[in-house]
Amino acid sequence: MIANADTVPHGACLEADVCVIGAGPAGIALTLDLAKRGFSVLLLESGFMEEDRKTQALYEGEVADALMHSPPDKYRQRRFGGSSAIWGGRCMPFDPIDFETRDHVPHSGWPISYDDLLPYYPEANALSEAGRFSYLAEDALGSDAPPLIRGFDSQRILTNGLERFSCPTHFGTRYARQLRLAPTVRVLMGANCTGIRLEAQGNAVRSVEVTTLKGTRFSAACRTTVLAVGGLETARLLLASRDVAPAGIGNFHDVVGRYYMCHIAGNVGRLTVDGATQLVRHGYEVTPEGIYCRRRLAVAPEEQRRLGLSNAVARLHFPRITDPAHRNGVLSGLFLARRLISYEYAKRLKDGNKSTNAADYARHLLNIATDPVDTTAFLGHWLRHRTLAERKFPSVILRNRTNRFSLEMHGEQIPLAESRVTLSDKVDALGMPQLRVDWRYSPTDIDSIRRTLDVMAQEFAQSGVARFEYDEPTLERDLTRFGAYGGHHIGTARMGSDPRSSVVDAECQVHSVNNLFVAGSAVFPTSSQANPTLTLVALALRLGHSLSKRLGQPGATAIEEKLAA
Repeated sequence: MIANADTVPHGACLEADVCVIGAGPAGIALTLDLAKRGFSVLLLESGFMEEDRKTQALYEGEVADALMHSPPDKYRQRRFGGSSAIWGGRCMPFDPIDFETRDHVPHSGWPISYDDLLPYYPEANALSEAGRFSYLAEDALGSDAPPLIRGFDSQRILTNGLERFSCPTHFGTRYARQLRLAPTVRVLMGANCTGIRLEAQGNAVRSVEVTTLKGTRFSAACRTTVLAVGGLETARLLLASRDVAPAGIGNFHDVVGRYYMCHIAGNVGRLTVDGATQLVRHGYEVTPEGIYCRRRLAVAPEEQRRLGLSNAVARLHFPRITDPAHRNGVLSGLFLARRLISYEYAKRLKDGNKSTNAADYARHLLNIATDPVDTTAFLGHWLRHRTLAERKFPSVILRNRTNRFSLEMHGEQIPLAESRVTLSDKVDALGMPQLRVDWRYSPTDIDSIRRTLDVMAQEFAQSGVARFEYDEPTLERDLTRFGAYGGHHIGTARMGSDPRSSVVDAECQVHSVNNLFVAGSAVFPTSSQANPTLTLVALALRLGHSLSKRLGQPGATAIEEKLAA
């Protein structure tokens, strides 16, 4: 069933096998998995089906540097389905090398391996509606599929990797009916967790406190509690629950909130491919099951190890939208319409908040006026395949006229203890401390991308079919133009075997609390080159399997409701 939390009697205590806090992709995937196994699940969600202004305001906070990180209430949705309501749908697994301990990546190494997570990726792919778990071009598209760039053959640079795209699937609307009909699931909306209360010894959760914006208060005392509230909110809840653990739950060694990561990303350089434009597959392709996918370039794992490179991928991309010198009516139209586009994507059209003068505006208008055919064709395609389509065309792709591209880089960043989220002195409408976000990157991150680009330039030159060059003096500016890129909130409750340097263990259990777990990208020790959604869903499914073994038999077939004494 799905109900409003204000229907729960004030002062009640709800009991279930598992309390899952947060109904985003991780929380919903875990709840569905546990329900299939017969366990009773209480799923608490702060938001509602639609975005609610007052609820969204509970995410407000401050940032150390507004140019480096968006306000905490942006790039996140406090609603049923979480931020899947606004994601772009890009799916790809982490690579085996991401789980390794790499000498050139400080604080790297997961306590689990790629093979430990691999069994859960296919179901994560299915839940994300991204088709088969197949991420090599020759397997997904067929052995006769043309290469990314015909004539470019390199052992050091791989071009057969794919990213797949979800519809994009809004987990809330997609799985609401299943959750509503599941006999052992109770979903409460408008239910804000305002504290995790431990037993006096501090080694187990006694209950969680729940408050609504209308003032209803109740608690949940379940056999197991799982935080599935995202990379930022996980740290906030742990740090704010200080009645038994003064520094915050799981924070004996001041690790909660540290090692905060996103991705290093930006458009760089100029790639010129010789020959006909038909020799380059720069856009989206469709698999036999109808899934949009796209090729990427990546340095081979053995080369990453040999050269000491962090993991990164590159996509063939068009020139920077904000520069009218591209003379493309579609790009100019997107730039001029940036105020009508959602915050998550419009930020990229502001060129790092760089001001635009009247002459540039005039040139953009001229581009539209002198490029009516492509502009009209683009609008028609966008209407049919994006606006009106259930499975949406993922992003803007322009007709290749010149075989000239920039490279859109997307790379992991080295975990830094100084990159962190903490509690501020301000509180929200429920009295919860707000967050202060201090995201930082390392000079090593920029250097790794530079050396990755150098390898690509060498291999393109050696192939004789393409040339790549970039402006080294502006590389750092190009890669940090948008700051912490993509709303990927990673690493604030990292996984590890040593409680002195991690918050949860290999099973995602908080080290010091035997019935408290974390589901989501907060537990990632490193950020990989990949967007986090597919992997966090896979980890949630692995957690479901682990919890089912720990809990044994279901303790109840329905959520019990008791009045507090």
